[in-house]
Amino acid sequence: MPALAQHAWLTPVKSDIVNAAGALSLIFAGLTVFAATTSFVYVRERARWQKREAKLAGDLEAARSHQERLSMLLASDPQVVVSWSGRDAQPVFEGDSGFLGAPGSTLALAYGSWAPPADAKRLEIATDALKERGEAFGFTLRSKSGPFIDVEGRPVAGRAVIRFREVTGERAKAMTLRSELERATAQQAAFTSLLGGLAHPAWMRDTDGRLTWVNPAYARAVEAADPASCVASGLELLDRNDRDTALRARREGNSFSLRTPAVMAGQRRMLDVVELPTPSGFAGFATDMSELEAVRADLQRQMDAHVRTLDRLKTAVAVFDGSQRLVYRNSGFETLWSLDPGFLDGLPTDGEILDRLRSERRLPELGDYRSWKGAVHAAYTATRASEDWWYLPDGRTIHVVSSPNPQGGVTYLYDDVTERFTLESRFNALMRTQRETLDSLREGVAVFGSDGKLKLSNPAFAQSWRIDAGLLASAPHVEQVVTLCRPLFPQEDVWRELVSAVTGVRDAREEYRSRIERRDGTVLDIATAPLPDGATLISFADVTASVNVERALTEKNDALEKVSRLREDFVHHVSYELRSPLTNIIGFAQLLGTETVGALNEKQRDYTGHIVRSSGALLAIINDILDLASIDNGALTLDVQDIDVAETIAEAAAGLQDRLTDGRLALKVEIDPRTGPLRADGKRLRQVLFNLLSNAIGVSAPGQTVVVSAGRGGNDVRIAVSDKGPGIPAEIREKVFERFESHALGSGHRGVGLGLSIVRSIVELHGGHVELESSPGEGTCVTAVFPARGVPLSDAAE
Repeated sequence: MPALAQHAWLTPVKSDIVNAAGALSLIFAGLTVFAATTSFVYVRERARWQKREAKLAGDLEAARSHQERLSMLLASDPQVVVSWSGRDAQPVFEGDSGFLGAPGSTLALAYGSWAPPADAKRLEIATDALKERGEAFGFTLRSKSGPFIDVEGRPVAGRAVIRFREVTGERAKAMTLRSELERATAQQAAFTSLLGGLAHPAWMRDTDGRLTWVNPAYARAVEAADPASCVASGLELLDRNDRDTALRARREGNSFSLRTPAVMAGQRRMLDVVELPTPSGFAGFATDMSELEAVRADLQRQMDAHVRTLDRLKTAVAVFDGSQRLVYRNSGFETLWSLDPGFLDGLPTDGEILDRLRSERRLPELGDYRSWKGAVHAAYTATRASEDWWYLPDGRTIHVVSSPNPQGGVTYLYDDVTERFTLESRFNALMRTQRETLDSLREGVAVFGSDGKLKLSNPAFAQSWRIDAGLLASAPHVEQVVTLCRPLFPQEDVWRELVSAVTGVRDAREEYRSRIERRDGTVLDIATAPLPDGATLISFADVTASVNVERALTEKNDALEKVSRLREDFVHHVSYELRSPLTNIIGFAQLLGTETVGALNEKQRDYTGHIVRSSGALLAIINDILDLASIDNGALTLDVQDIDVAETIAEAAAGLQDRLTDGRLALKVEIDPRTGPLRADGKRLRQVLFNLLSNAIGVSAPGQTVVVSAGRGGNDVRIAVSDKGPGIPAEIREKVFERFESHALGSGHRGVGLGLSIVRSIVELHGGHVELESSPGEGTCVTAVFPARGVPLSDAAE
């Protein structure tokens, strides 16, 4: 079984092997065919891939070449290319951004680092629009480092691409020039606007000197309608001489500057003019310095006034600069130290002046002069003023004030207080003397302060009012003092006035005077006097004896006045009674003198002439007495009219010509041409001149000259008669105008004493007055002053 089985099993196996061998043959044949086919395909594909590889290699080489060319192209100009493949994709940078001033190409998108803020903001907006919406843009801007940058963005093959490229070459130069031109244009516009808004004239000229531009202030200065018309008309601001000077400077190419007066808008002003050459011509500017000149002049006047004031001061002033040299001294300094002006003009130092004064023994005599001098010079480094007292060998005391100056140096003030110390000593002595004098006065004196309390009184005050001196020593109030005084004089009116004067209730501090009679019969004169410190002095003078004498004298004076009136009445009556027979005597004497009733011998003619002259003089006296009587009675009236002063003087002098001849006297008449006519009574004016000339002739010695002068002073006409006689002593000068007062004064001339009296009466009747100037041995001048417009109508009517 097993063999059969094995045989049975082997049979299929052989069959399978045969089948397998056939299959292998088939497979081998298939493999051979496949291998042949594959080899054929391989060879063919290999050839094709070799061709494709060669083509790819060529394309790669071409791509590399293209990339190299692109790199060379990018490197040929400073530029950076940034691209995005999508909205949220990372940017790809090509190139170097060093030209942007930002190292590394990735910083090209950091716009704020290299672009101005406004341009950076604009680039950010444009970049966002390119990435989101594909909007192209192109800018040319200037980076912070200076170069111009072309920024161009656009979509390319679905990518957003931005190129940053530096502008170079001629275009960069052109853009730079354009930028500079814009900047220069803006600056010029700003400069022109600035000059146009200035209040000072400004102008520009071409190379030939013609105006090409002016600002409105220039047009206003030359009173032109506008700057354009001013340029068209060529209106110049300066005068011809200044323009010629400026023209010479322009021809030489130099700048021109001058301070000169000019008329601006019709007013004369002081200008500082500057004109400078420019590339296109000349530019000028004028500054109004009138106020500065006025301030400078005012400052100079103040400085001059300050110097004049210092020169008038008695206080010596010396100013030293930081180098301790004398730069100023006033006249008081030279007077105080008696130094040589030539030495002081040499600007000596402080130490040299002190050494000179020490050598002349005009400084305090000290043991250590060097230390003292150093202490004096310490004022140059001090911060505050100091003072010192110098006691000089000649007895003077000098108060020295050293004040450091803000700019360096010291100002010394030397005040000679010797007199003040002397006066202070004398004042103290005088106060003691016055106190003792006050105590010794018989008049009662009380001084009340501004508070109304008694400050000072003398023993006579306490004794007069019977007040205890102890009460007065306690400084009582004025009300208390009045209470103590009231028992002797109870009337309240006087005390009320005294209290008012002391306490200041009155509207003004005025003097008050009164006379009282006390119960004991004592008569007191009370007087108040306001003192400068607000105090009030009250004096009580016992005038009982003088009042009694005054009463007696009053009674006697009344009696004398009655006697005087009786005398005047008698004189007036006698004058009237004498006038008629005297007129007859004069008439008969003149009749005899004419020899109509018979011939006269020589002696009879002389006697007749003497009778006529003596009778005329007596008649003049009687007429003067009658005129005085008329004036006293108010019966004398004036015939006022325009009088020629010169003619009136000549007429008055003609009546005294014989006396001038007999006395060998000369008459000099001086009439001011501005005297003019005088409103007066011509007859009375001749009478005044006749009396004045008669008195002057009477007191003059042979060979002397009597001067009559007339002139106008203000609203008055002054007529003066002067002589070179013995003059009038002071003790009788006030009496010469009184009636019947006559004094020969050693001249041999003695009248009845009516001439000057009637002169004064007539002049005063005209509204004027008489002035008398005389000194013993120097002559006398009597001046009649008349109102030029004449006596007032009311006075003339009277």
